[in-house]
Amino acid sequence: MTPENSPSPGTVDASALGLIPAPRTLTAAAAGPYPLGYRTPLTAGPGTEGVARWLRATLGPPTGLPLPEGDGTGTSAGDGSGRGSTGQGIVLELDDALAPEGYRLAVEANAVRLTGGTAAGVFRGAQTLRQLLGPDAFRRAPLAPGRTWEVPPVVVEDEPRFGWRGMMLDVCRHFLPKDDVLRYLDLLAAHKLNVFHFHLTDDQGWRIEIKRYPRLTEVGSWRSRTKYGHRASELWDETPYGGFYTQEDIREIVAYAAERHIRVVPEIDIPGHSQAAISAYPDLGNTDVVDTTALSVWDTWGVNPNVLAPTDDTLRFFEGVLEEVLELFPAETSPFVHMGGDECPKDQWKESPLAQARIAELGVKDEDGLQSWFIRHFDTWLTARGRRLIGWDEILEGGLAEGAAVSSWRGYGGGIAAAEAGHDVVMCPEQQVYLDHRQDGGPDEPMPIGYVRTLENVYRFEPVPPGLSEEAARHILGTQANVWTEVMQNRARVDYQVFPRLAAFAEVAWSALPAPADRDFAAFDARMRAAHYARLDALGVDYRPPGGPYPRQQRPGILGRPLEGEPPVV
Repeated sequence: MTPENSPSPGTVDASALGLIPAPRTLTAAAAGPYPLGYRTPLTAGPGTEGVARWLRATLGPPTGLPLPEGDGTGTSAGDGSGRGSTGQGIVLELDDALAPEGYRLAVEANAVRLTGGTAAGVFRGAQTLRQLLGPDAFRRAPLAPGRTWEVPPVVVEDEPRFGWRGMMLDVCRHFLPKDDVLRYLDLLAAHKLNVFHFHLTDDQGWRIEIKRYPRLTEVGSWRSRTKYGHRASELWDETPYGGFYTQEDIREIVAYAAERHIRVVPEIDIPGHSQAAISAYPDLGNTDVVDTTALSVWDTWGVNPNVLAPTDDTLRFFEGVLEEVLELFPAETSPFVHMGGDECPKDQWKESPLAQARIAELGVKDEDGLQSWFIRHFDTWLTARGRRLIGWDEILEGGLAEGAAVSSWRGYGGGIAAAEAGHDVVMCPEQQVYLDHRQDGGPDEPMPIGYVRTLENVYRFEPVPPGLSEEAARHILGTQANVWTEVMQNRARVDYQVFPRLAAFAEVAWSALPAPADRDFAAFDARMRAAHYARLDALGVDYRPPGGPYPRQQRPGILGRPLEGEPPVV
């Protein structure tokens, strides 16, 4: 049942269960509720073994139930009795008649049967099963050992609207340790999101170990101080700041994501946003214009003028970087590699004799063409290695590489142009789904940035712009919420900006909702209050409360950059 529908005979009140995102159909089962006990077996059909491992590891701590391996007949391995009211227990199986991420969860007389089109579909259904057990199923230890756990009598049939349901996390402006990244993968999985865009390099820090270029992390991952607040703020944190992920960390993160059926999109941002790399290897910069040996990792925010030099040596350097990146992010988990391409000022290229000679040599029109040459080179390079390039919508300038996909961030316009030209698009307009933007217009919002984007605003976001041709609409891969961390110094600040809005975004990305104006936000809000805030509490998420920030979440006197009025639709 969608949140817009009222309960009727044979249906279940979605508000009471608080399922988020809302499933396509939610009806009453003929049997149930289904009790889970100490002997309740968990039977994993072929191809679902990984989901069974996740269920045991996730539900075991809060319930105290071992969910022993079953044989599908109601007998748990090693039990031998075959007795008890739990019958066949929880049964996982595949059915290729379902959509790849679709699932059916049915409470029957002798089983809770969870069927998916693929293992990913079973995993999405397992998230629903966890929600059906109540908020305490999201804890790490039992609150009341020996309590009764039961699955309510429901049948859920569900599948996602979009194949790309993502969140981008910037770990360059402020670094999140590995364990915090793993935690965010769990939070994405809990909301049925399936793409983690990992923004790993920028002016303010290089966060991924590249063994052939050790100075990228020895030098490029550390800055001497950090701007506190918006870049116009007069405040500084004078503590040296930095951090990076070792290659072993990256492998662990990627494997953890794969177990949760989340694709990881690594981002290596070129040719702009590159001062951290240039500070480590000065020859990467425009040495005929600026003394690049004097550059350090940038300590403030904004658009940086120091960009990569358009040389063959620069290309070879980043090919070396990408060779290691591709090894760390295998194609099964990371078919896309994000190459940035955004906010690349052309002033140094205009002043550089070398860059001007390159423009003439390549026969491109201007500096935009030079940026396009960068992106086209790596599009060809990645394609030859079985990957796809994706970049921010500035890669349209100067001509888009043939196989490239576009992250449309400056509004809808870039995505519309790319889709109409036959390119795949991920819609992530900053005016709608940049979660660093403030959540309220009141004076207590910490370091307020951008337009007000409330929980309801995000719930009414529509990824497919009106007027897009039917053929072009097929190129909308999906949507993504972006989290830029200039004013998010730690995990708690990230939590505050991301939640609860990520729950609304997840429903937009997953559920078959009506047009934005017709969406029943009151029903969504009721489901949040009925159960989902309690789930976030159990998970330790430091979200923004509906009534406004707690005093400890406020940052009075720290300058932000609030923008007034409704954001433009561009």
